[in-house]
Amino acid sequence: MTKRDVSLPDEAEAGMREFIDEVDRRLSSDEDTCSVVEDVLIDLSGDREAYERWRGGESMTPAERVRLQSYDPCNTTLESEYYAEKDEEAFRRSKHLQWLWRQFDSLPIADNVEFALRFRRMLADHLFADCGENCRFFKGVTFTYGHNITIGDNTVVHDDVHLDDRGKLTIGDRVSVSDGVHLYSHDHDVVDQTEVRNYHTIVEDDVRLTYDSMVRAGCKIGENAIVGARGIVQHDIPAHHIAIGMPAKSVKIKPGWEDVATPIEEAGVNRQEQRHLEYELPEDLEVFDEFQRDLRPPR
Repeated sequence: MTKRDVSLPDEAEAGMREFIDEVDRRLSSDEDTCSVVEDVLIDLSGDREAYERWRGGESMTPAERVRLQSYDPCNTTLESEYYAEKDEEAFRRSKHLQWLWRQFDSLPIADNVEFALRFRRMLADHLFADCGENCRFFKGVTFTYGHNITIGDNTVVHDDVHLDDRGKLTIGDRVSVSDGVHLYSHDHDVVDQTEVRNYHTIVEDDVRLTYDSMVRAGCKIGENAIVGARGIVQHDIPAHHIAIGMPAKSVKIKPGWEDVATPIEEAGVNRQEQRHLEYELPEDLEVFDEFQRDLRPPR
């Protein structure tokens, strides 16, 4: 698609670069990540004066105090914090960066597309296992941890996408992930939903995942394939195939790729178990069943 070249006025460009470079430098240093995140959110929110008054001992309402405390990610919890099998050491840092990403997206300034794309791209370098060149992340992208995600070059992730990396998620080069897509790397047992299995989910180079589609944990989308709008992928999609529907099935091979692609009649193979990731829980873990159900079959 042909797009216009858009640039900011020189003064705005200089200020944006200075700010992003400063945050990047601080996150790359030995400075406490919690402190960096807190500072950035306070200043972007325009709340520095109220924060200094609070730290100076002035009286605050309970609501004001909670707001000001919550700029520090150490005073917050995320859903993924409760997952028993998480890597505690990796999560300690990724939680803080994820909090910065999420809270940044809640601010009005996140609608400044040029600034927001560069800011998130900088954060991705610190948060993800690896992130390639020239990637673009639009508003409302969420993830489980962040540190189990690998993304290649020139990939674009649009609005309101969920990248579940409770297991492991690998996305290749030049991938287009449209609005509302959900990529999963964990699954639940059909009888006991508290039993979680983690997988490696793979999206290869040049794939297009179109609007509102979903990829089940452990599936692989082959290079140059397309998943149609609201397609639900339950098995591997071969390279160069076009898959649509619920569940998504291969209906066509991209024109020009017929001689190298897997025949349509041979598609639809589930290789989820080949990508199963084992994990061990700490022996001293206190088991908590949030549902408190009796799962025994009726006699």
